[in-house]
Amino acid sequence: MIFVNRKTIVIGFFCVSLQTIKSYTTSTMTEIDNNISDKKLRLTIRIGRNNMTFSVGDPQENGVLAYEPYEMNTGISVAANLRDAFRTSELLQSGYKRVLVQMDSPVMLMPIDEYETQDVDTLYYHTFHHKGNDEVLAYQLKELNVVTVFSMNKDLRLVIENHFEDIRIQPLMCPVWAHLYRRTYAGARRKLYAYFHEKRMEVFSFQQNRFRFANTYETENAQDALYYLLYIWKLTGLDTQQDELLLIGDMPQAELLTDELAKYLRFSRVVEQADDFAQRHALAERKDIPYDIKAIYLD
Repeated sequence: MIFVNRKTIVIGFFCVSLQTIKSYTTSTMTEIDNNISDKKLRLTIRIGRNNMTFSVGDPQENGVLAYEPYEMNTGISVAANLRDAFRTSELLQSGYKRVLVQMDSPVMLMPIDEYETQDVDTLYYHTFHHKGNDEVLAYQLKELNVVTVFSMNKDLRLVIENHFEDIRIQPLMCPVWAHLYRRTYAGARRKLYAYFHEKRMEVFSFQQNRFRFANTYETENAQDALYYLLYIWKLTGLDTQQDELLLIGDMPQAELLTDELAKYLRFSRVVEQADDFAQRHALAERKDIPYDIKAIYLD
């Protein structure tokens, strides 16, 4: 990811830009007039590199979450995959009119008070490779005073618009950032987070109500992850004896990585997802459901 500041550009987070900011509301689920939570009525579509997932429910209220993975055919476009999924997926055929789309695309972060719409597309396409049929979108993560800028294929968006009436689109990482930000000040130690998914590592930290650091790295093995984490630790001035590294998700060579980190950092640990959410919900223990989906439904 890339964190963009008007005065400096710090490599740290991926973001995407927009000509006019689309104020897709945050992933906080609100109650609607008939007292049925939005979680029960809004389908979540998570679009990853090689797969999609569909989910809906309110597990905190009744313990129920319908969750359906869908392996994509890499020989056709994501939009074509989603069209095919509408022919086979029970959840997609269930008539939901509201959707939250979680996009796993490069993200650029811009402070809200420095966001300038006329600069965003240019900044984004200078930062990331421009795919001709992509459009740049923006999403405000207000509690962290940041605008996330990201891209989406136009054909994919058209497929979504053809099937849903109430559409929210945001980067896949937004629920993770929001969830861990709310927990970051528990205890006296400063914290650095590393979330592993789909052979990538998202590294970030917070200071007051803003990001302090954020970046994404390709990590297929423990040595790559170790190198980046120790480099970031030094770069951000964290203390090897006082501060804490928290590891989350699908780590490469997990045992090797944790053993190596223990040689350099006094406090580093893998987050136990069963204990990470307010209620020890059975869903938190499921290894087949990504942490970013759990952060939507269990936060």
